[in-house]
Amino acid sequence: MGTAPGPEGAGPLQKDSKVAVVKVQAVGAAPKQVTMKGLYFQQSSTSEEITFVFQERENLPVTEDNYVKLQVKACALSQINTKLLTEMKMEKDFFPVGREVAGIVLDVGSKVSFFQPGDEVAGILPLDSEDPGLCEAVRVHEHYLVHKPEKVAWTEAAGTIRDGVRAYTALHYLSHLSPGKSVLIMDGASALGTIAIQLAHHRGAKVISTACSLEDKQCLERCRPSIARVIDVSNGKAQVAESCLEETGGLGVDIVLDAGVRLYSKDDEPAVKLQLLPHKHDIITLLGVGGHWVTTEENLQSFQLRILKDVMEKLSTGVFRPQLDEPIPLYEAKVTMEVVQKNQGRKKQVVQF
Repeated sequence: MGTAPGPEGAGPLQKDSKVAVVKVQAVGAAPKQVTMKGLYFQQSSTSEEITFVFQERENLPVTEDNYVKLQVKACALSQINTKLLTEMKMEKDFFPVGREVAGIVLDVGSKVSFFQPGDEVAGILPLDSEDPGLCEAVRVHEHYLVHKPEKVAWTEAAGTIRDGVRAYTALHYLSHLSPGKSVLIMDGASALGTIAIQLAHHRGAKVISTACSLEDKQCLERCRPSIARVIDVSNGKAQVAESCLEETGGLGVDIVLDAGVRLYSKDDEPAVKLQLLPHKHDIITLLGVGGHWVTTEENLQSFQLRILKDVMEKLSTGVFRPQLDEPIPLYEAKVTMEVVQKNQGRKKQVVQF
């Protein structure tokens, strides 16, 4: 079974982590203030609950040779996986929030070779970044950034880069998607599912998808190119394996991109959550000979810059069309992140400041 990396907190293709995109309006020189607000989270020592807080932080210059200082124009917020941070022994009093950013280069270190002040860029901050993406300016190593095409909006760049990298890694590198292959994309109306469907269609694949609600089903049925079959799993009675086998003439699908599975029957799992997830035996049953079952993990620490570049190029040419909600102001970012952390909602939200 392949494993496609997903960013911190993205979860194993969880039922759509809502994403909030933070957009900075001003386009000019570096902020003049000595301090600025950044969003952080603090985890309770006695439980997994976390609290989001704005904190004042210094507006520091670039001191490392290979680092870039960025005026943030947009930042996508994704669910934070506290278990992952604990496993990686990343213990801090306050963790910075926001990793997927787009913005304008303000300053560069002495050894930066790919960027210069004024460049428009997008990228993903590393897990150990000291700066929160949800801030007016951040410092980041140049190898985590790529140039943003001029025609791509700030919010689209930040809001797509995470799901684009995950979908591209899963379908291109781990399962070698090619024209004529059949692919089952679970929870296709989620933010990640939408991008994965668009990439699969672009590669000439036959797409089957599952819908977790009537609204999702209607959304998927409106997709163009059309999806071969939309399987409604909202009532928990859908036979996903049988539907896939029927659609493929009994051969099974070539690729499965899952959105979480039941490995065991757990009494403590919420019934609603369980009924929307297929059992691992269903996935094995519907896979064809030599098929690939791809799931995701939380850690997006290492990725290839050419994937980031390809995601930006596909945004520019219209292959990727992200689902973004209407922008909301910065002062609502804390509340928005609380919604994201609870994994509520479908479309990616946009926080603007």
